[in-house]
Amino acid sequence: MSVFEGRLDLVVGGVKMFFEFKAGVVRNGTIDPTLEPNMPAAPGAPGRADTRALGIRRAGRRIVRKGQSFRAKARRSDDDSGIQPENIVWIFGAGRTGSSWLSRMMGDLRRHDVWFEPWVGALFDPYHLQLEKRRGRSFILAPHYSDTWLASIRSLVLDGAGVRFPKMAPDHYLVIKEPGGSVGAQLLMEALPESRMILLIRDPRDVVASWVDAHKEGAWHAHEGLEDADKRTINSAKRYLHHVGQARRAYDAHGGRKAMVRYEDLRADTLEIMRRTYSELGISVKEADLARVVEKHSWDNIPEEEKGPGKRRRRATPGGWREDLTPEQAKTVERVTAPLLQEFYPNEGSQS
Repeated sequence: MSVFEGRLDLVVGGVKMFFEFKAGVVRNGTIDPTLEPNMPAAPGAPGRADTRALGIRRAGRRIVRKGQSFRAKARRSDDDSGIQPENIVWIFGAGRTGSSWLSRMMGDLRRHDVWFEPWVGALFDPYHLQLEKRRGRSFILAPHYSDTWLASIRSLVLDGAGVRFPKMAPDHYLVIKEPGGSVGAQLLMEALPESRMILLIRDPRDVVASWVDAHKEGAWHAHEGLEDADKRTINSAKRYLHHVGQARRAYDAHGGRKAMVRYEDLRADTLEIMRRTYSELGISVKEADLARVVEKHSWDNIPEEEKGPGKRRRRATPGGWREDLTPEQAKTVERVTAPLLQEFYPNEGSQS
């Protein structure tokens, strides 16, 4: 006696799963796969199909059909998707550093798309995961199994990008604006070593001044709740140090294409810095296209009602912190972010 057998294999996020089933239609001690439920037997043959067995067979077919569809959507390889890992460009750093401005310019270039703040890196913050302490084999990110979980991180990013940009051509670039996920930059770059990276930095005093303004009553970010300005100052400074610090470590460790951009330099000579950045990333872009996006997204071309105090586009003047922060607040930021200030802004003045 033969039966209907099948096996469905799935790979989801690097995890392999399978289903096995065995079913058939029993009539007079034999298998008749052609009968449908409650239909009479073939002419001259007594009895009816065993509808329960047939129901199992039909359910098995549905599992196969759904499983094949699910597998087609969930399965992902670098070869059969339009998104190529080497064509991913990450923008890491911190919020309020000009990452929206930079990503808009890049997104308006030919063959470019932007994934705006997926926050995937926030899942892999070494500090909160305590990666230096949790090294036993039971830990999900145990060093002993790094090949396995790095492959899962890779699939998480590529699968997520694939379903959001299903029509992206293989020669297109995906810019991932990820300031909030910069804490996980090290693991993301380790999982996708062929991808490219921009480290975007800005004077932390201007960054903190922007966050303090954003949380004032009536400002664009006040929906998260009002907060004492001094408390916001120290919290924002600590967050900047953590985000940019982790991104800098990833930048130093990354052996592929990368570029470091200071917001102040980008503001002073936008076209030249964009030209230099794309050269360092190894991406060919026409000069006319760069000039076009730089002009389109210039500060002067932003409508007046969309910029100013309390707006997302608040102030594009480097050094504005001298007017926005009290001397005590400036000293707080300088104390907390001292390592980064000394490296990137050693001659930018101090309140200390």
